[in-house]
Amino acid sequence: MMRVIISIIFISILGNIIAAQNLLDQYLEIAAKNNPELKAQYYEYLAALEVVPQVGSLPDPQLAFGYFIQPVETRLGPQQARISLSQMLPWLGTLNAKKEVEIQRAKAKYEEFEETKSNLYFKLKSAYYNLYFLKKAIEITDENLQILNSSKNLVLIKIKSGVASAVDELRIEMEIAALKNQLELLKDKFSVETIKFNKLMYVEDTISIQFPDTLWNSDLTSGRAEIMAKIRSNNHQVQKLEFLSAVFKNQETVAKKSGMPGISIGIDYIFIGKDDNPMVNSGQNGKDAIVFPMVGLSIPLFRNKYNAMIKETQLKHQAMQDKKLAQINMLESLYEEAIQDYRDAQRRIILYGRQLTLSDQALKILQSEYATDGQKFEELLRMERSLLNYALELEKARADKQSTIAFTNYLIGN
Repeated sequence: MMRVIISIIFISILGNIIAAQNLLDQYLEIAAKNNPELKAQYYEYLAALEVVPQVGSLPDPQLAFGYFIQPVETRLGPQQARISLSQMLPWLGTLNAKKEVEIQRAKAKYEEFEETKSNLYFKLKSAYYNLYFLKKAIEITDENLQILNSSKNLVLIKIKSGVASAVDELRIEMEIAALKNQLELLKDKFSVETIKFNKLMYVEDTISIQFPDTLWNSDLTSGRAEIMAKIRSNNHQVQKLEFLSAVFKNQETVAKKSGMPGISIGIDYIFIGKDDNPMVNSGQNGKDAIVFPMVGLSIPLFRNKYNAMIKETQLKHQAMQDKKLAQINMLESLYEEAIQDYRDAQRRIILYGRQLTLSDQALKILQSEYATDGQKFEELLRMERSLLNYALELEKARADKQSTIAFTNYLIGN
């Protein structure tokens, strides 16, 4: 029977934790949908995609019309007007290279969007864990107030019986007053942080935030080497720099092809008038549908300009590669700090959990002894303070651990 009860309690607790995690996921989804900065960056990404077909198209064809004020005499008759249509064709592969530049630029914009979203998720998670701690701090402080009030009643009884000094009552009144002040401060902080949390989601401040009775105790599932590899390959800031590096690499190709000849093809249509000359063949006289195919070539003679363009893109590509390496180095340093905080939080959870149990046992013993002989009142007050501090530190360690996990997930692009 006892095993069944324990199983039911465990399932209930597990269900509460899963429900709370699902609620946090819902808060993240709401924030992503409502955040204007995130939406703006997504629209910038969509706008960047629209540049691709623009640069990948041929230049507009040129149409020209000319009228001869003084007709030019030919053997078929006088030339009266001309229509020309021409199309410039860049060197083979130039348009594809230009398209690739804008594709990589759009990918960099998308990584900016993903970086903003990851950062938003991290901020929201951190705010949620901080709110959880404040909520638990309010509950724990209130519980300790009840303990102090019970101790006060015990003190009053001992004073009446002449076993304890009236100073004990004053001391416990001071402790109660200090704790009440701390409780009000915690409530004010919780109210302010709740407003900040709702502002991150861009929702009304009146929305109630749900929390688990005890914060889930999830762990990092990847080792150091795996996380480092993910930082190098998945971090959105690193990916953005990688795509910008590809932009300059493709711009180098564009610069090289811009220094190659361009070909122009076109046609001329000339309107011919009738000629009175009897020597002109009557079948050909005034025939105006005369077409002259044209082929032109642009010759890039001034090479300094194109050489400078190529050198510029090469230098920018190298600069972006160095920026990427510097970014990876910084992110890896941040991870080392985060993993240190993660391990510290793990140790504190174990430490304060044990200290809380021992201090609770010690408090009960001191309460019993004081009820018997009215002695060791200072030790009783000190232990009540320790019980409060250990309970608060335990919840703070739980919140800190999940915050470091959230930050690590942010570093690897989740």
